[in-house]
Amino acid sequence: MLTSLMYVTVYVTDQDRALAFYTDGLGLEKRIDFSGPDGRFLTVGVPDSPVQIVLWSYAPAAGQPGERDEPPAPGPLILESDDLREDFEAMRRRGVVFEGDAPEDYPFGVRVEAVDPDGNRISLRQQRKP
Repeated sequence: MLTSLMYVTVYVTDQDRALAFYTDGLGLEKRIDFSGPDGRFLTVGVPDSPVQIVLWSYAPAAGQPGERDEPPAPGPLILESDDLREDFEAMRRRGVVFEGDAPEDYPFGVRVEAVDPDGNRISLRQQRKP
């Protein structure tokens, strides 16, 4: 029986640049950094969460390109915040680039989209309290 989600992979062109964005910009923590026969296995994660994000060096898949005329799909990552507006301001001060000027209210809660250095979209969400 499956028990949990272990890893999610985000494809990047420069692992050191991606590591700086995800740790210094978004505030995630570095978990694993191992050079092996298949390449560098580098992960980050939300503090106190077992799920890890693999920052895998693979240029052809980086950025998740889409059609310009279509509404953007959610990013490969959706991260949850307990105070998204506060986190948004802190991340913006640290240089994170967002697609909007501020988080927006939706029926499910609050949402804003960030973009990593490779163009990968990261959805940041705060669930509406019942």
